[in-house]
Amino acid sequence: MHAIRLHAFGPAENLVYEPVEDPEPGPGQVRIAVRAAGVHLLDTALREGHQGPAPAPPVLPTVPGREVAGVVDALGAGTPGDWLGKRVVAHLGFAPGGYAELAVTDAARLHEIPGGLDFAAAVAMIGTGRTAMGILQFAELGPDSVAVVPAAAGGIGTLLVQYAKHAGATVIGLAGGPEKTARVAANGADLAVDYTAPGWPEKVRAHLGGRAATVVFDGVGGDAARACVALLGPGGKHLVFGWSAAGLHDGEPYLVDGVSEQVLGPVMLGRAGGPDPLRTLELRALAEAAAGRLVPAVQRFPLSEAAAAHRALEGRRTTGKVILEP
Repeated sequence: MHAIRLHAFGPAENLVYEPVEDPEPGPGQVRIAVRAAGVHLLDTALREGHQGPAPAPPVLPTVPGREVAGVVDALGAGTPGDWLGKRVVAHLGFAPGGYAELAVTDAARLHEIPGGLDFAAAVAMIGTGRTAMGILQFAELGPDSVAVVPAAAGGIGTLLVQYAKHAGATVIGLAGGPEKTARVAANGADLAVDYTAPGWPEKVRAHLGGRAATVVFDGVGGDAARACVALLGPGGKHLVFGWSAAGLHDGEPYLVDGVSEQVLGPVMLGRAGGPDPLRTLELRALAEAAAGRLVPAVQRFPLSEAAAAHRALEGRRTTGKVILEP
């Protein structure tokens, strides 16, 4: 098979498309003929040698990637035979191996892909979608809500806008540049604003006509977060799940006492409940997509162009979930 391998930490150009041996599933595992693999911002940090939330930097050489969808083509010892030939999606955790034509994972991680959902959308929901479901646990959205979504053209932002609109909320979507704001408007936001343009908060206030924001879904931080928090009224929530303006492995989130709440990690999992909270959120995300209430935005690259996908993601030139297709 062919895969993307990283032999040395560093720039995107270090991601090499090359032939490697086919992986074989062990006991309780399956092998997936990959049709779509997810690219995450964390992948770019791991590529550079940063640990981030991972237990440790990857051991080189490595095949990056932690989210895959495809068809089960081989079973390990003791794996139930009915998995063979099924369309599946899985989050591999911190085990690498997704940027490849074949990937191996534990059968316990698998979800059968609902009918009507394609491989790329399934990958988007198993990672980005489960995070969105986790964030939304902290917001009670309804017709009286005014939700502000920075980075609304991104993978998580796209889903937050859709969910809030289905709940009847007024949605203000922020994005950088006319192309991205057009996508946010097409996604259903009541107002799509270019937050790289001077004076954008005044456009939001004028649109709201005296209403205040009730919740800010903030994965950006920095100056944008400060301006968004200033739009909140009494009792408003600032839900923080990232601070990409400072870089994934650098800087700190913007937090305001009594207003801001960090909602990733153990806090999110504790609220999800169940014996496997991550799986709980994955099931919710796939169900929302299967019902058509959430439609993830995806941007596709050939597997061989993983380096270009990383550069585009780091340069904020992507829209939605970045997907590699063998």
